[in-house]
Amino acid sequence: MSKKHDAVFDDVLSDLDQPAGQGRGGARFLSRQTRVSDRLSGEVEEKTLRWIDPAEARMWERHNRAYDLLSEDNCRDLIDGIRSQGRQEFPAIVRRTGEAETPYEVICGARRHFAVSWLRANNYPQFRYLIEVRDLTDEEAFRLADIENRDREDISDYERARDYLSALEQYYGSSQKEMAARLEVSPTWLSRYLQLARLPSEIVAAFPSIRDLRELYARQLKPHLGRPAEAEAILAEARALAGRGLEANAVMARLRGAVARPKPKAQGGTVYRRAREESGVRARRKGTMTTLEFADTMSRAALEAAFKQYLDDRFKP
Repeated sequence: MSKKHDAVFDDVLSDLDQPAGQGRGGARFLSRQTRVSDRLSGEVEEKTLRWIDPAEARMWERHNRAYDLLSEDNCRDLIDGIRSQGRQEFPAIVRRTGEAETPYEVICGARRHFAVSWLRANNYPQFRYLIEVRDLTDEEAFRLADIENRDREDISDYERARDYLSALEQYYGSSQKEMAARLEVSPTWLSRYLQLARLPSEIVAAFPSIRDLRELYARQLKPHLGRPAEAEAILAEARALAGRGLEANAVMARLRGAVARPKPKAQGGTVYRRAREESGVRARRKGTMTTLEFADTMSRAALEAAFKQYLDDRFKP
């Protein structure tokens, strides 16, 4: 996915004018030709970049990132980068809302929005939010946001999976095949994320945060959730774990342990028998004691032959 991501966002905004308040005028017109632009509009467009107060933009209601989970800690790299550069280097993608107070909604760029907002609220009022305004349908906005974030580690598997499940119903008539084709991914890859999004709410609540839920976990739990008795055991354990704040690995160990079958203990000992098809007599030794075990159904002849083998072995010269 990284090559596609690079092809979409391969232009660095070098030689970009500083925003107003930092000594220069607004951003100039730049011409960008990207794979997404070609797919969505069918032509190369000249894009208008603007510097705005981040309060003029809100998150698109279908944004694939949980904005309320963003924090100073998980955006620290971006905050420090913008402060060091003196500006935001890459524009967020937005579209118009038609509202006077918040004329834009953010399609791509939630972390940038948070970072600039945090800086302005923490003694850096000169920073402004760099945006690129586009005319996009909801389905186009979904695909554009997905392409930008697909290979980024700072958006969780579960956030991405939840976005896919919602889009499947809203834009693709519940056709996984059509959705996979539009996103240019394999149906199997897409199915795994949809499977994650469909995890029972009890299991989701067992983890400390939705950001800790990984696609791998859904794959590991799937066989058990398909068997009613095992599914109920897992859900009961998940309910017991809710709110305890265990790390993700510990949660998974507990959930899988709820249905783990104990391994049969090795029988040990030595078996004496007349023929291979017979169960024979098993001799076990513990300390100075020896126990002989055999099935009640063994015939006298089979027992005598097995006992003779045992005695010959026991008292061999």
